[in-house]
Amino acid sequence: MTFRRSLFALLIGCAYSPQAQAQAQAQAQAQESGPDIVVTGRGLADQPGDRAFDVVTIDRDRIAANAAGRLESVLADVAGLQQFRRSDSRSANPTSQGITLRGIGGNAASRALLVLDGVPQADPFGGWVAFPAYATDRIGRVRVTRGGGSGFFGPGALAGTIELDSATPTAPFGGSVAYGSRESVDARGSAALVRQDGFVTLSGAYARGDGFTPTVAEDRGPIDRPAPFEQASLAARTVIRVAPSTELQVNAAAFIDSRDRGTPFTGNRSQGADASIRLVGRGRWGFSALAYLQTRVFASSFASIDAARSTATQTLDQYNTPATGIGARIEVAPPLGQAIALRLGADVRTVEGRTQELYTYVAGSPTRRRVAGGENRTLGLFADGSVEAGRLTLSLGGRIDWWRIAQGSLVERPIAIGPTINDLRFPDRDGTEATGRAGLAYRAADGVTLRAAAYRGWRLPTLNELYRPFRVGADATGANAALAPEALKGVEAGVTIAPTRTVGIAATYFFNRLDDAVANVTAGRGPGTFPLVGFVAAGGTYRVRRNLDAVTSDGFEIDASWRSGPVGVRASWSHVDPRVQASGAAAALDGLRPAQTPRDQVSATVDARYRGAAAALTLRHVARQFEDDQNTRSLAPATTMDAYVAVPVTGALAIEARAENLFDERVEAGISGADILERATPRTLWLGLRYRPG
Repeated sequence: MTFRRSLFALLIGCAYSPQAQAQAQAQAQAQESGPDIVVTGRGLADQPGDRAFDVVTIDRDRIAANAAGRLESVLADVAGLQQFRRSDSRSANPTSQGITLRGIGGNAASRALLVLDGVPQADPFGGWVAFPAYATDRIGRVRVTRGGGSGFFGPGALAGTIELDSATPTAPFGGSVAYGSRESVDARGSAALVRQDGFVTLSGAYARGDGFTPTVAEDRGPIDRPAPFEQASLAARTVIRVAPSTELQVNAAAFIDSRDRGTPFTGNRSQGADASIRLVGRGRWGFSALAYLQTRVFASSFASIDAARSTATQTLDQYNTPATGIGARIEVAPPLGQAIALRLGADVRTVEGRTQELYTYVAGSPTRRRVAGGENRTLGLFADGSVEAGRLTLSLGGRIDWWRIAQGSLVERPIAIGPTINDLRFPDRDGTEATGRAGLAYRAADGVTLRAAAYRGWRLPTLNELYRPFRVGADATGANAALAPEALKGVEAGVTIAPTRTVGIAATYFFNRLDDAVANVTAGRGPGTFPLVGFVAAGGTYRVRRNLDAVTSDGFEIDASWRSGPVGVRASWSHVDPRVQASGAAAALDGLRPAQTPRDQVSATVDARYRGAAAALTLRHVARQFEDDQNTRSLAPATTMDAYVAVPVTGALAIEARAENLFDERVEAGISGADILERATPRTLWLGLRYRPG
């Protein structure tokens, strides 16, 4: 309770302590003369050179009409943007929710960079995304840039960048509550104090459900059960105009997330709190100065299940994984004329964390304890500019990063008296990486723009990849403290056709090569004892994290939108052909497809809005994909339909009905070492009320 109370006290303090300051500031500014700058709560403006790249934007209306009401479902509108597994954040293990683009494969860590109001959002220890922390009614815009090399948001943009902007308040109060299948509840609310020179918002969200049974019916045994979840988040935000063209933004947020995986000893729990402060100037000299802090605590339990699925035995208790991320960024945009835009800056980010685990259970009790972790740091300088010359727009950006991996260790000791099993202290390492991107856009005719771009991005291995061995069912994976950074080189070319403001289509062909791709490589099969993971039972697989020679992926993306009055259509299709290039210990993977990479992903939505009423139908398709690196187990293709309807009762109150996976398609999400099949969310129906004045 102390942790929760301290988080909420922090949030309320951040939300309301600046009010007196805001009033005093407003009085002082009323006596000053200056331009009327709108307080937005956003960062510096988008770069004009972004038109040279493959960019998709999801607006607030579309975010609000999502049937699941979850960020991962909103992001699925962009074909090719995927999590490692198909399950969402109600039933998936959080460590499987790294995000990536363009079929370059992945694992727990994200290969795309996710930022909220300029702050990197990946878990400091493992690189996954804590999706329950982001209530979608707090998000005003999602902007996805496919392709690597983003300079001013920091390293990590191997496959692309996903920008989340907090919503600007439009009413003093708002909220929704819904009841759904399997005793599910989804409730959200927000309050805002809006003044001429700023605003304060406070919002909360709560969701729970009894859950569904992840194991498919034909593979279940006596121990299989529904997987309940309970999640809550709170966020506070203050934006104040401190000068005629300058605003101060203070954010604080916290979340709690508890899930179960549908068998005994498979519960997991996440908690986190974030705080950031940003000063943004939009005068003749634009500037942005940002500082932020992330804290995370994660715990998870794992079990071994017998062949009849009648008995579950605890095998590991990852009882505490504290992690911290701290960073800062400063950038300036000098006045160079209307045709030239330039951003120069520097950033630093440090993450540290450790996993604390109990393992090797005998007669139901652990006999050993493991502590593993370390610290990663990056320090970078960047520049990003664009030039508009008639029909031609040129974009060029780059950054140089110094990185350091330090204080790595893995210590394993018996709980009772006895000699230390492992006491490994890994050598500190450092290096530099130069990355960037270049692009051009040529307006060949009115409404027709030709695009071409090349880029290089990089990612430092996470603390989880470097130091933590883990288990999933009967399978075990060993860590590798010698992993090298990943680096991606890519080129793309495309065309954007937008004859009117209501019609648009963009097509892009790309080729990416990811060097030193981190992958979980099969190195043995049970029964047997293996380094740093111990005994693997019969039917289990032993894997170890390794740098592959490369993963190559080429393909195309097509995005289209059309709107005629109240009716609109948007569609997205991604087709990829990724292949592994491997030698040495991983030579058996050469020419295979990376695990969890479907060739095709499709999303299409038809929506209508009229006099406060709204409706949307969303079709999604994901092609067959391999569960494992050796391409021996495949997950079937799946096509789902979601629906959303809102019917106004008054000007501010509406009845909402939502349907996820309307036709109850079986979406296969994973196959364990014993060939046990797991599914993602079945049909889920919701009915509720929404209050949104104004």
